[in-house]
Amino acid sequence: MTLLLHTADWQIGRTDARFAAEDAAALAEARIATVERLARRAAERGADAVLVAGDVFDAQAISPRTMRRLFNALAPYPGPWVMIPGNHDAALADGVWAQAQRQGLLPPKLHLALQPRVVELPELQLAVFAAPLTQRHTYDDTTAWFDAATTPPGWLRVGLAHGAVQGLLPEAADAPNPIAADRAARARLDYLALGDWHGARQIDARTWYAGTPEPDRFKGNDPGQMLWVTLGAPGEMPQVEREAIARHRWREETLAFAMASDTDAAIALLQACGADEVLRLELSGQLDLAAHLRLQRALQDAEARLRALLVDASGLRLAPTEEDLAALQADGYLGAVIAELRAAPPERSRTAQEALAILAALLAEQRDAQPDGALPATRDKAAGAAA
Repeated sequence: MTLLLHTADWQIGRTDARFAAEDAAALAEARIATVERLARRAAERGADAVLVAGDVFDAQAISPRTMRRLFNALAPYPGPWVMIPGNHDAALADGVWAQAQRQGLLPPKLHLALQPRVVELPELQLAVFAAPLTQRHTYDDTTAWFDAATTPPGWLRVGLAHGAVQGLLPEAADAPNPIAADRAARARLDYLALGDWHGARQIDARTWYAGTPEPDRFKGNDPGQMLWVTLGAPGEMPQVEREAIARHRWREETLAFAMASDTDAAIALLQACGADEVLRLELSGQLDLAAHLRLQRALQDAEARLRALLVDASGLRLAPTEEDLAALQADGYLGAVIAELRAAPPERSRTAQEALAILAALLAEQRDAQPDGALPATRDKAAGAAA
């Protein structure tokens, strides 16, 4: 039996402008840490080789320090690593892999294919047909040569490629870097290890995408996995087993607010989130002042506890009730401002309502900050926000 670990799409060096700098840095760091955990698992389980199906790096401009840290993360597994470039780190003459070679950073156990070739591992009687991308996009099938490739009798035949299987992936229509859906059968492969699709996905009994081991999107396509592939004699069906390896869990929720219990449910959801979660919320509906303040406090607590929190509140409207406004006990100038906003003509009603909501929230925050719960004597900031 031959045990292979199939992985892909590490995207090392990825930065995400959607997140605050602190969160983006932590998520980038997690990608290297996940590779190190993957290497440790390969050593613990006694993998015969690790296959990395492209997009090791997220871009061509990667710092030497990041490259060194990535290659250091491979150290726990001393066996052979077989890698190919993908579309993000294509084998360009002045690209990231050329830089790594010039600086002597590649580990001795790394079999890197920068051109289409057969990587032979005689000790395993294993031939890996490597189909690297030498440019970011191509409309030729880089695996077509597999069909005619020869191997010594009795050797296992494994393909390693990066691209879109035609006709089977949701986003594969007219996609660049095409791969024939029946390539494994046509090339008599025992297994075809693919990269590019960021979730673990079976194409047929011999063809799989490993997906990215550390999620980087909010798609529910089963990311965060690595694949254990057990091969028997040539021609036998492979046994493929998924193993979760990710540090962070990415998910998104859509929350609509129409009644008091909706706020309770949203707060319960936030309180149940763990420190390793990356959460995106889309909020819609309307809230009264008390519910809005409760939700804001819960969001602030979650932001401090979660790895990252993204909130889209563009569809959420603050609608203070008569009781909310009366409880503010605004008099004098502020009382007059509130009265004017409430009496705004129809053509200004939307703007007046938004100003009234902002004013009510500011007054409530100032009131809550006072020891006796009363509004402070100085109200210029709140009034200015409504003006």
